[in-house]
Amino acid sequence: MMAGVTLLLLDFTGAVHLWLGWMARVQLLPAALALNVIVLAALAALTLLIGRVYCSVICPLGIMQDLISSLRKKKFRYRYSRPVTWLRWLMVAVLVAAVVAGVGSIVALLDPYGNYGRIATNLLQPLWLWGNNVLAAVAEHYDSYVFYSKDVWLRGGVTLAVAVAVLALVGTLAWRGGRTYCNTICPVGTVLGLLSRWSIFKVRINTDKCVSCGLCERACKASCIDSKNHNIDYSRCVVCGNCIDTCTHGALNVLPPGSGMKDGERKPVEQVQQARRAMLVGGAIVMADAVLAQTGKKVDGGLAAIEDKKEPRRTTPLTPPGSLGADNMRRHCTACQLCVAQCPNDVLRPGGDLMTLMQPVMSYERGYCRPECNRCSEVCPTGAIRPISVEEKVSTVIGHAVWIKENCVVLRDGVACGNCARHCPSEAIMMVQLDPDDELSPMVPAVDRSRCIGCGACEYVCPARPFSAIYVEGHDRHSLR
Repeated sequence: MMAGVTLLLLDFTGAVHLWLGWMARVQLLPAALALNVIVLAALAALTLLIGRVYCSVICPLGIMQDLISSLRKKKFRYRYSRPVTWLRWLMVAVLVAAVVAGVGSIVALLDPYGNYGRIATNLLQPLWLWGNNVLAAVAEHYDSYVFYSKDVWLRGGVTLAVAVAVLALVGTLAWRGGRTYCNTICPVGTVLGLLSRWSIFKVRINTDKCVSCGLCERACKASCIDSKNHNIDYSRCVVCGNCIDTCTHGALNVLPPGSGMKDGERKPVEQVQQARRAMLVGGAIVMADAVLAQTGKKVDGGLAAIEDKKEPRRTTPLTPPGSLGADNMRRHCTACQLCVAQCPNDVLRPGGDLMTLMQPVMSYERGYCRPECNRCSEVCPTGAIRPISVEEKVSTVIGHAVWIKENCVVLRDGVACGNCARHCPSEAIMMVQLDPDDELSPMVPAVDRSRCIGCGACEYVCPARPFSAIYVEGHDRHSLR
């Protein structure tokens, strides 16, 4: 599961999404924000059946904690710790308040899938792209184009810093205490822990066989087994099965209520392991079936020296077609960066505004939002960018072009241009005389706002540097042309 989610976040071709896109949609908080009733019901049923198995085999951040803690498995032993209940429910309250208030930056910081998404896209994807570019260079040497190179660039410094900080925090807690982050800070774990108290199948202790040796307690990465008192905190148990594998007396098994083993009866360890694996695999198959059923080169025009463009200061940020506007994006996005990683035109990048920190915004220094592309709406698991067809996209107005007279090369350098008008896919720009009464006056762009959809083709191809002479101003609410 972790490998699949990671590959989904690293891929830039869109091919992986066709096979593994469901892995992002079965994450709990994205499904809740998208009001995906089928996934939420399946996760609730799975938790009520066997406990917090979601945290063990579905959540990539949870799996990452196990991976980190396993690195010192032979040198470290866990011990029972009391739950920090007040902190756990405080995090849930903060998350709920942030969702209601539309503070997307807080929601993003508390979503385990979003945190893992930022770690993968900011720290692993550059390595993935560099490896791809090496293969592309080798293939090109042999006149093959099975690979194509992809620019590697820093999309957002703040997002990178947050990803590093979260990795350091989660990694340190996992290294020192296993599932500490999962069972103390993560609000998803707390909510599932509440449901798991009533799960049917639980790890149960046969007190007649238990000798209180403490092996199960020292193996429990959730620190939820009190071997001396024969007690298990099911709100923190993630059903990993480490305790069962470790117990040498056959005193622990995953059993329904009222089905405790009789004295002297002992199931072989391998039989217990096979039953547990079958149940976990069966749950994963049910989840997958439920979801599947629901479901450049820079242009200078020969008029200016090649120089990196700078992003203009937009009064209203641009959000992708399908997002309906800034408000819907703010209330639903967890800033997992999946759409940013998947964007084939390098248009999306993490925003820097405090209320929408790390949520995707659009800018056109490296490309423009091509009318035939709707990939971001296809991959978004939270409903922040809703599915939109190509026909709907070309009619969706996300902003309008604005001409900046003092930046235009026609007036600044005294040359003819017209790049913006030639490349506008909606024919919203035409070249007109600056002075209608003077036939010799230069031809400059005029924008017809009734036709402009805000795709940014004009801004991208404009030869003016470092700021384009024409840029797109965003709209708070999208509309149909």
